[in-house]
Amino acid sequence: MITLGLDTFGDVTDDAQGRPLSHGRTIRNLIAEGVLADEVGLDHFAIGEHHTDWMPLSAADVVLGAIASRTERIRLGSAVTVISSDDPVRVYQRYATLDAVSNGRAEVILGRGSSTESFPLFGYDLGDYDRLFEEKAALFAELLKEKPVTWSGTIRPALDGLSVYPHTESGPIPTWIGVGGSPESVVRTARHGFSLMLAIIGGPTARFAPFSVLFRRALEEFGRPDRPVGVHSPGHVAATDEQAVEEFWPYYEKTFRKVARQRGFRVPTFEQFLQDVGPDGALYVGSPDTVARKITSALRTLGASRFDLKYGMNGLPHESLMDCVELFGTKVAPQVRDMMAS
Repeated sequence: MITLGLDTFGDVTDDAQGRPLSHGRTIRNLIAEGVLADEVGLDHFAIGEHHTDWMPLSAADVVLGAIASRTERIRLGSAVTVISSDDPVRVYQRYATLDAVSNGRAEVILGRGSSTESFPLFGYDLGDYDRLFEEKAALFAELLKEKPVTWSGTIRPALDGLSVYPHTESGPIPTWIGVGGSPESVVRTARHGFSLMLAIIGGPTARFAPFSVLFRRALEEFGRPDRPVGVHSPGHVAATDEQAVEEFWPYYEKTFRKVARQRGFRVPTFEQFLQDVGPDGALYVGSPDTVARKITSALRTLGASRFDLKYGMNGLPHESLMDCVELFGTKVAPQVRDMMAS
């Protein structure tokens, strides 16, 4: 079964005069976008955790709870929860609570986090980056069994036969690991029995195809049941290809210019941007027809059954985001489902 959804990092948007909206208005607008995603028939809506002035979504589960109260069908989750700098017990409790509030619609995507601002914020050493993720992912896998947990590691107090509540009503919370390019992370995902979310944000999409093969081979070797593969990639949908590029590019460049200053890499040129917007690249920017064809091709190339469009970019107005959500749900998703079915 093919499922289609939207991811957002809750970027601060601009008003009609190009001024950034408040964090409060940004979050309230985000709730409206999630409600619209349900109304237009999408399968998933997810919010990524960040802790910055321009991405203030530090408590995604609270926002998802508000969306749950106004929706009935769409699945709600994280994209991603930075479990390395959080406590797995609290993550489980928050999303089990969201599962109750939403009547069984919660899911979680765990990740290391592409941004590292949460590590100093919560007192973690980036030198422990790999160990933090490995140990906490392993603990989360135990918590999903909803049985008394006995666990010990090096980065949090041990659990000795303790139960964690609340329990869910309809089985374990669907859990994914977001993977951005590490074969070791793919194998780890299979070892824990999680589903695999390929975070493809640049370059040729096809280069991730070996990861899907590796994941399914690893599941077999670990004796795990089959698990789905999903794709998370950025993009923007508008009425025409030209309009989509015109709306998205200025904010894409602005965002990457800001990130480049922090991380020391080059800002993509317009030509590089257009290459990623092309048929083989990782950006899904265009008309509904263009984006639908490209998603269908990616799902087939990667052997995936889920696609989440990471929509929005720092400053891109709320009205444009609402149009994107509506077009993705009413135009893109039906075409993809039809093409994949045939």
